[in-house]
Amino acid sequence: MAGQIDPEDRIFEQLKRRDDQAQEKKTRSVNDRERALYEKQQRRLSQLIEANTTLPCTISSVRVLGARNTRPAFLKRIIDPLLSANQDRPYTLSEALRETQYAVDKLYRHDIFTERPSISIDRPDPTDPSSTPTDIDVYISARERSRLTFKTGTEAGNTEGSAFTNLTLRNIFGSAESLDLNASVGTRTRSAYQARFESPILSNPDVRAEVGGLASSTQKGWASHEEILKGGWTKLRWLGMGGKSELSYSGLWRQVTGVAENASPTVRGDAGDSVKSSITYSLTNDQRDYPLLPQSGYLTKSSFELAGWGPLQGDVAFAKSEVEAQGAVPILLPGIKGRSGISLTTGFRAGLLYPLPLGFGSKTEGSRINDRFQLGGPTDVRGFRLGGLGPRDGNDAVGGDVYAAGSVNLLMPIPRVGADKPFRIQAFVNGGRLLALRKTKSEKADFSATGKGSVRSTIAELGNGLPSMAAGVGIVYAHPAARFELNFSLPLVIRKGEDARKGLQFGLGVSML
Repeated sequence: MAGQIDPEDRIFEQLKRRDDQAQEKKTRSVNDRERALYEKQQRRLSQLIEANTTLPCTISSVRVLGARNTRPAFLKRIIDPLLSANQDRPYTLSEALRETQYAVDKLYRHDIFTERPSISIDRPDPTDPSSTPTDIDVYISARERSRLTFKTGTEAGNTEGSAFTNLTLRNIFGSAESLDLNASVGTRTRSAYQARFESPILSNPDVRAEVGGLASSTQKGWASHEEILKGGWTKLRWLGMGGKSELSYSGLWRQVTGVAENASPTVRGDAGDSVKSSITYSLTNDQRDYPLLPQSGYLTKSSFELAGWGPLQGDVAFAKSEVEAQGAVPILLPGIKGRSGISLTTGFRAGLLYPLPLGFGSKTEGSRINDRFQLGGPTDVRGFRLGGLGPRDGNDAVGGDVYAAGSVNLLMPIPRVGADKPFRIQAFVNGGRLLALRKTKSEKADFSATGKGSVRSTIAELGNGLPSMAAGVGIVYAHPAARFELNFSLPLVIRKGEDARKGLQFGLGVSML
């Protein structure tokens, strides 16, 4: 009869199911035995090491296994310092293990291995006449990452989301180099293409050199224009006692184009091409436990850019500096062990842009809209629109030369969600001011006359009265890629012409005030 199952087929299926179950049970048993044996070996190794920590030893050889695509000369710079032949005294066993762990850590931080390499120790062949009773051989087992990675996806930056395609070539020449190619389109950036090549210096993961180039087109609706960038850069980064340092040179061709019909005279006056040639130094010391949602720690950051002055040339010249500080402290509650998840965060940012004579000349011109600071929006002064603070010409936010902004945020866990989740309720008060440099009477004809007076008078004006301020509450979600905020803001202090926003405001970014 159609649709009936043959009894022999049913028996075969039952036997096959039993075989699969038996095989699964056997595999599980083998895995359990191997895990138990490994744990027993690790306990035994720990006991032997603990009992012989002061035992004198000499590292006679170090071998890195599994690094097939990595050049021996690159590994040699990391491994050679371990060898006892290069030491002025013998190791103890604990010292040898500590130094080996340090070398493995350097290898892992080059980001060419899938996981942290493992270490094993063995005695050399006792029949080898060159060996001594204190000799040990060190084996470092590693598994290299794929040399080619291709991915597509979405990402979030400050006030912008984008879709991207990325191709990474890793360990190209066997010395932990990488070539990164990226193309993206975003809500404000209409198109962006970037290529960068990075390499460690002398096998040191804390000192890296980079060269790169970009081409991008960004819509700047708050100032009625579009900016096109094309250029390149070279960078040197290193890690020191004071934090992460970066020294870079960049050359950019900028174009202010796509000017709207109702654009202001200031925007129209800066339309066209300009070339910026600049050197930048930055220092960052980030001691926060979780940068996107800090519960404790602090951040200090400073940068200085010099453009167009002396041999740098180009057709814009200025000195531009910024400082940023942030601190977070946990708030303990009685009756709750450990952290409550409640924290108080404070942040401060300030910057100064000062025009300089171009090249080796003596005449100084005012700053351009491409280089000025913008202030206001969900990533710095909430409760104001993007570019809502500072000088305006008609409906355009034309930016300023001096600014200061600060924020105080109280973050609390959402009830029934828990303090260990990346969600918080936020209450905040923030404010700031953005000003253009004020010309003194002696500077009316020529901006380069004295300069110091205009800087002093403009900085003094920052403290003249209350800053533009807003307060509010909202919900924060710290995704691994960016921080998302949905806030209800109420502007408290608004100056004439500024563009405040009362009500709901959505923000996303990786650096929030």
